[in-house]
Order: sequence, then structure tokens, then C-alpha cells
Amino acid sequence: MGRLYEWEPFNEVSGDQRCELNCRATGFRFYVRQSDRVIDGTPCGQNETSICVAGRCQSLGCDEYLGSGKVMDKCGVCGGDNTACKLVSGLFQQHSLNKVGYHKIVEIPEGATKINVTETLKSRNYLALKSRSGRSIINGNWAIDRPGKYEGVGTMFTYRRPNEVTSTAGESFLAEGPTNEILDVYVIYQQPNPGVSYEFILPSDNPPQHPDHRPGGNTLHGQSGNDHRGNPNQDGYDPAGGGKYPPQVPNNQVPAVQPPRRQREYNWKLSGATECSASCGRGSRYTIFRCVHRLSHEHVPENQCDSSTRPSSQEEPCNLQSCPAFWDIGEWSECSKTCGLGMQHRQVLCRQVYANRTLNVHTSRCRHLEQPETTSTCQLKICSEWQIRTEWSACSVPCGVGQRTREVHCVSNVGDFVSDEECNMKLRPSDNENCDMGPCAKSWFFTEWGNKCSAECGMGIRTRGVLCLTNHISSLPLEGCGHERPTDSQVCNHGPCESRIEWFTAPWSQVRQDNAGSNWACRDTSGERLG
Repeated sequence: MGRLYEWEPFNEVSGDQRCELNCRATGFRFYVRQSDRVIDGTPCGQNETSICVAGRCQSLGCDEYLGSGKVMDKCGVCGGDNTACKLVSGLFQQHSLNKVGYHKIVEIPEGATKINVTETLKSRNYLALKSRSGRSIINGNWAIDRPGKYEGVGTMFTYRRPNEVTSTAGESFLAEGPTNEILDVYVIYQQPNPGVSYEFILPSDNPPQHPDHRPGGNTLHGQSGNDHRGNPNQDGYDPAGGGKYPPQVPNNQVPAVQPPRRQREYNWKLSGATECSASCGRGSRYTIFRCVHRLSHEHVPENQCDSSTRPSSQEEPCNLQSCPAFWDIGEWSECSKTCGLGMQHRQVLCRQVYANRTLNVHTSRCRHLEQPETTSTCQLKICSEWQIRTEWSACSVPCGVGQRTREVHCVSNVGDFVSDEECNMKLRPSDNENCDMGPCAKSWFFTEWGNKCSAECGMGIRTRGVLCLTNHISSLPLEGCGHERPTDSQVCNHGPCESRIEWFTAPWSQVRQDNAGSNWACRDTSGERLG
């Protein structure tokens, strides 16, 4: 199309096109199929294990065989039937708690996977996590952490805030697990509790029981471990209260005795994140870890902490909401007229920023904004005009047809003479014209006698011009001028010549056979021939 584009991969295509090589022009909305088949092994689809083979998108099963169709069940068993684990779920809905502060919701045993703790509605309360060994993972010690990823009890927790999700749900913790330690979940109570749902999976060989949130009356939606009234069953395990009876160790297992750990006085603590790189349209920020006192959590110099244990800064997406579309206004073109009323134009595009790129989008996305004008009148200055500065001059001839002139100038609006190009040449007044002075008199006219005599000394002649003037100039005796033409020559004499001798030559004679030469003679200035 007469333009040079830069290309980028384009994957937003339908299923049957996922293994074609489609490219989109960077900054534009159209894409082109460059090849009907990509190289085998190219990723395709939403699943990270899906790849293109012979032009078809095939999924790699959890058994690492293409097309097997096997997937992990919720228990983490490839091709399993979900019988190797037990889903534990419940709802903590005690509306009013005794006082502002930390209140335990549920205990999540060791080995739990697919952990999901979510407020059912947004509130001013906060969720908190703490390991059974006493380590605070999120929102501990009255310090509210930023949303992000936090490592603890052998897994990574994703902490989300209500303003980062589009649903009406409140805060949430998500983790894949498995955990290597008992985990306690708390709510930091500040206003009536809208309800907190929790869900996790445990191996089926040691099924847990649902908690009994006291005071009673809470409805639990568990799949095992509780009767219909939400009370703990006969094994006495109560995840919310820390266990009515401690869990029993099977006879064939011996509890491992851990050597006492040396408590470090200082450790690294997540203290926030950098500013988001964009206010909207998907930016990024990085977590910041600072060295703090283990008990007081006061910041101390970083050399007090072990640099080898410092968590690596994690990049997080932020401000994922779309940036508002806006009108991108181009520069006005030059005015169509150098003076007077003209027109100028500019390009106006609806554009939107996403992931540090500005894209052209449909104008409907800018409908909430008033569309700028694309054309406008313009006037660089008032046009100059023609002015006649003098009257007509006298005619160039006393009779007959001649020429007369006058001064015509292009004058600016401030009275200065400017070049003729600044005025409209089609409207320029004439600065010369013919003039007819009427028929000339029919008579002879003659000039003064010439000053030069034909001879430098002695007798010579001098001449003058003689003309017959009627309505045109002629030297012939025409009717009306008369036949007695005035003489146009007369004798002149500059005095006697001084005597001197010089050669005079006559004209050449005709060519003869005898090769005769020219006639010559030696004469004096009086003309007398000498020998």
C-alpha cells in the first residue's frame, strides 16, 4: 500500500488459525497471514503445553504425550479421578466479633493444596496468614502488606485486593501448595464480617474435619468431616480452633525431631513496591525488601541482614485497567491561501495506550469525548491590493497613435510596496495603453543641418533629414505634401587645404587576360597629378 510497516506476532485468531503465521502491523489494527503453517513446536492456544504439529494445535497431556488428553485432577494425579484427595471448604460468617483485631478463621493442615481464601464481599477488614511456628506471612504485626506474591510454608501465596479485581469479592489468598506446615488464617476485624469462604485440598488418606466456628450457627459447605449441623465428627479434629484433640501419628511413623533453630535478630521484610510504571493500561512494579529488626520491625542498615537470603525482587503487573481512549490531534496543514480567507486541515485519530504502546482504535471508543474539528478557516494576513499611483502620462507622439503610461503598484495593508505576486495578477490594472493624437499634418518636415561636412578641408557637403508626415512617416512625396521636396544637402567649406602629397587609388578595373592591375597615381592635396 505504498508504506513500510513493522510487524509483530498476532495470536488473537480463531482456533483453526492458531497454527498459521499471522502478523500485525505495529500500531495498526490489521493483520496479514504470512504463512499457512508455523514451524512444528510453536506454542499455540491458551494452554502452555499446546504446540503446533503439522499445522494443527495439539495439547501435550500431563503424561507428556501429544494428544493423550490426560490432565491433572484436582489431587495432582495425572489422569486421576479425584479420589486420591479430599476437598475441604467452608464459610466463616460470624457477623460480629468481640473487638477490633485479629480473629482466627480456619487452620489449614500441612500438605494442603489449591488453597483459596476469599472475602465474599468487599469490606474494610483484612485477611492475615501466620504459620504455626509463629512466622507472619501476610499482614502480620498490624502491618498491612501490598498485594503481591509472598512465600511461606513451602508455597507461594498470591495476595489480592478488591481494587485489583473486577468482581464484588473482597481480599483473597491463593496458593498451589503443598504446604509443609500448619497454617492459621485470620481476619483483622474492623467492621461487621460479610463472610469469608475457604477451600483447600488434602490427601484422602488423612481426611480432615471441618471447623466449628463458635459461637455456633455458622453454615459450613464441606464435603467430608462434618455432620449436617456443622459440628466436628468423632475424630475430634477442629481446624478452626487449633484441634480439639491433637492429630495422631500413625504407628509406623516416628515424629521427626527438629533441632532448635537459631533465631536471627534481623531479617528481610517486604516493605512495599516501586511506583507503577503506568497509571493505566498495564504497567509493572517491583517488590522492595528491607532489612528490619525481627521483633520491632524497625528498619536497620541492609548490612545487618544476610544478603544471600534476601528475596529476589518480583515484577508485578499493576494498573491493569484500560486507559481511557483519547483523540490524538495532528498538526494543522498550511493555509490554502497566503493571504485572505483560506482553509487548513489536520488528522484526528482515536487512540488508546496499552502496555506502553499507543494503538489506533475505533472512533466509537472516543464517543464520550467531543471530537475535535478536522478543518478550519485560516487567514495569514489581509491580502495586498493594486493601487494606481499616478495619472496617465502624455502621449509619446504629438500626432497619430502612440503610447501613454502610469504607475501601478501592489500595496500591502500597511501601505508598503510589495512584490506583484502578493496581489491577484488577474485583477492588475493596465499600466500602459495606446493613445491616438489624431491625424498628423500633411506637410514636409525636416531636421537641422548636420554639423559634419563631407570634406575636412576645401569644398564638401552636409545633409539633413526630410520627411513627409501624414498619419504615418514616409520620405516619399505623397499627395498633400507637395512635389517641391526641400533639399536635403548643401555645400560646406572648411577653408583651403594645406599642401601635402599622398597616394590616391581608383576603383579596380574589370579582370583582363593580361593581368592588368589597378590604376594609381601620386597626387597632391589639390588633386593635381604628379609623376
